[in-house]
Amino acid sequence: MKRAGFATRWLPILLLLPQLIIIAVFFYWPAAHAVQSSFYLQDPFGFGSSFVGFDNYTDLLDNSEYRRIAWFTVVFTVLVTFFSLALALLLAVKADKVIRGAKTYRTLLMWVYAVAPPVAGFIGLIMFNQSWGPLTRLFEQVGHDFTLGVNYNDTAFAMVLVSVWKQVPVNFIFFLSGLQSIPKSVREAALIDNRSASGRFWDVTFPLLAPTGFFLLIINITYALFETFGVIDTLVKGEPGNNPMTLVYKVYVDGFRGNDLGGSSAQSVILMILVLALTVFQFRMVERRIHYT
Repeated sequence: MKRAGFATRWLPILLLLPQLIIIAVFFYWPAAHAVQSSFYLQDPFGFGSSFVGFDNYTDLLDNSEYRRIAWFTVVFTVLVTFFSLALALLLAVKADKVIRGAKTYRTLLMWVYAVAPPVAGFIGLIMFNQSWGPLTRLFEQVGHDFTLGVNYNDTAFAMVLVSVWKQVPVNFIFFLSGLQSIPKSVREAALIDNRSASGRFWDVTFPLLAPTGFFLLIINITYALFETFGVIDTLVKGEPGNNPMTLVYKVYVDGFRGNDLGGSSAQSVILMILVLALTVFQFRMVERRIHYT
């Protein structure tokens, strides 16, 4: 059998060159610059810098506020990832069974995907408006005075809710595609072997969705860590104060508002190392239990 190939070895390199340039300019160069800046105490106006070694890192690790924000980031990431995947999987299973109006039902679920994170945050502000927000009124019905931007737990709840709402359509699309790719013969055999719908799902359907689920797990953790910046910035109205924030948003607050360029660079490096370690752990440990067909 004849294998397709390139006439010269330089052609595939030339085809990859634009993407490699983009990665180098927008990822590797900023990352290297952040590592370098993390070892310096820099003047915010660019008049000079002083080498301080690992002082920026030790100051962060000794800072109780930074540890509190790191813990909130972990909780926030777990909640957003879990509920985004769980709700999307539930909706995908239901959508896969819909016969009448299936296309309309799926389209309505996917629409939110087109909403940008800052716009999603603005919608959250409307829903949780102190005077006439529908969700605020709902909380009033159960006896809770919901105060977005004032109460720490209320603000954290709004961040998680809006972030999950924004991410569910992406997971829904992938889960639905994964469900529809399961062979009909496998479903029919499972129907014969197990009359319980929940039993068929956990014994047959869910294992076959494991590769899709593993991919979405990585995507959702990355989303919760980085892409929720616009949601958080909009919900706290640019005034973080004592409101909850994630590590990524703290990098922005310290670097662009506090003018602590060395400290924010150290935070960026720590975050990069954590994400890299988490990704390696997922591929080395979790993927061993995933079987691709």
